[in-house]
Amino acid sequence: MSMSTKVHDERACILGEGAFWHPELNKLFWCDIIGRRLLCDDGAEWMFDEHISALGWISETLLFIASETALFSFDLGTHVKTKLCDLEADNPATRSNDGRADPQGGFWIGTMGKQAELESGAIYRFYKGELRRLFAPITIPNAICFSPDGTVAYFTDTYFSRVMSVPLDAKGWPRAAPKLFLDLSQDGLNPDGAITTADGDVLIALWGAARVARYNKSGEFQGSYDMPTDHITCPALGGPDMATLFATSAQQGLSATKRQAQPDAGKTFSVDTDLRGLPAPRIIL
Repeated sequence: MSMSTKVHDERACILGEGAFWHPELNKLFWCDIIGRRLLCDDGAEWMFDEHISALGWISETLLFIASETALFSFDLGTHVKTKLCDLEADNPATRSNDGRADPQGGFWIGTMGKQAELESGAIYRFYKGELRRLFAPITIPNAICFSPDGTVAYFTDTYFSRVMSVPLDAKGWPRAAPKLFLDLSQDGLNPDGAITTADGDVLIALWGAARVARYNKSGEFQGSYDMPTDHITCPALGGPDMATLFATSAQQGLSATKRQAQPDAGKTFSVDTDLRGLPAPRIIL
């Protein structure tokens, strides 16, 4: 697509992820998983003592954060962390990865091996205080997002490059086995983070391909947004009209030559679009 992409935030992440537009604060938040940082586009950032990877909101000033060993709330004013539950805390070989709130007020979160060991992870759902494992084994969980009406969830194991869909019941739990939504393996594409638009299209960051691609509800390609660096990790829609596409990126995995050629690697980007996003659902504890 012809719309021009610009650097939204100059701070480079080793592995940017978890892009999330806070609908009450009207700010973009994201994580540097390897750098153990939470960042906000007002210039603020917070350091943690373990990897963090995915975000949601509980109230105006209370964030929901998925970390290496737990799900917890984080008060932006007092900086107080309150653990909600463990997340594979007994397994030092894994960490959290992609995650997102669902329309029913739950939160889906994937885990993976810290060295992306084959089939070392899983996908879980936190809902009203309960954490339940949904799918395993998973190697690199990504692309967790939901249809606007909350009847379908999407996810991928990036290792296999196939995006799956699964029907959900009224409370947001899977009610049937996942089925293939999109097979990108033949094109050599690696699906990473994803979101849906208000129209139900799926926007997927393509790791290694320097773009965010758009697919309709039938899995048909609708176009893409070019980005300045190869390793694009997670999109978000936000801004005053929910029409600005944000995307995080990573320095991780780029050769020295690529890093030199792509000085914006790891930064967070934005592009004005004709898309329309939906406010992130509030997570119910």
